[in-house]
Amino acid sequence: MLGLTAAVIGLGAGLRAEAASEGVSDSERIVTLGGTATEIVYALGAGARLVARDTTSNHPPEALRLPDVGYVRALSAEGVLSMAPDLILAEEGAGPPEVVALLKAADVHYIELPEGFSREITVKRIEMVGAALGREAEAEALAGEVLATLDAAAEAAKTQAGDAPKRVLFVLSAQGGRIMAGGDETAAKAVIELAGGVNAVSGFSGYKPLTDEAVSLARPDVILMMDRGGDHDMAAKELLALPAFQPTPAAKAGAVIRMDGLRLLGFGPRVGAAVRDLNHALYGG
Repeated sequence: MLGLTAAVIGLGAGLRAEAASEGVSDSERIVTLGGTATEIVYALGAGARLVARDTTSNHPPEALRLPDVGYVRALSAEGVLSMAPDLILAEEGAGPPEVVALLKAADVHYIELPEGFSREITVKRIEMVGAALGREAEAEALAGEVLATLDAAAEAAKTQAGDAPKRVLFVLSAQGGRIMAGGDETAAKAVIELAGGVNAVSGFSGYKPLTDEAVSLARPDVILMMDRGGDHDMAAKELLALPAFQPTPAAKAGAVIRMDGLRLLGFGPRVGAAVRDLNHALYGG
């Protein structure tokens, strides 16, 4: 392990020795680790400075043309450093931890954006990326636009929900008929509430599997899911036919909403639009 660590750090040092003497804002070879980080770079007009991104970075579409260094929580130091970055913009939670430690020890600027799902965190991320790129003015303007859109959408959602907010169950996965749902302290709960809904389950943090009985007792009016392919993305009719959902108001109404996962949960530049669109899907308009 010590030999591998030294080799990886040496790789970073060899590739970026010259860049070390430059300021962070001069960076021209940037790797982003996290979809929201990538979105912000493009929103600030600096997409041309990106040389690679992680698998979760699927917006804007041009990001998909960049080399993919792997899933943000399952990275390899060699893969990231092989792109010869002079700046790594990573979201907190990138991993595994030993790989992040190697990247931080390498001769590369490493900036970590905080996790969270609030308007304050969204602004802080934009400001941090703007400072790193030398685009503070653009970041200030972008943050202002994002907050204006978000606040207007949240206020409109509150009015539209009135005294009868819909109960929304966010389903992360229904693979094999087993429901994995979002509880407290999640981006799912935060965006549901901003859009005028109520999270249908509580009493646990994060995303956890629920029994069929727990799902039925939650009595969701609407099922909310990420729009993605593969085994995780079953048809609405098939989903609502599961025993867990059959007794629920959502099944009786056929109410399933699917939205792009990064847009819905990323709390990045599109968060205001995501809140607005989710509210419209919940209440019409």
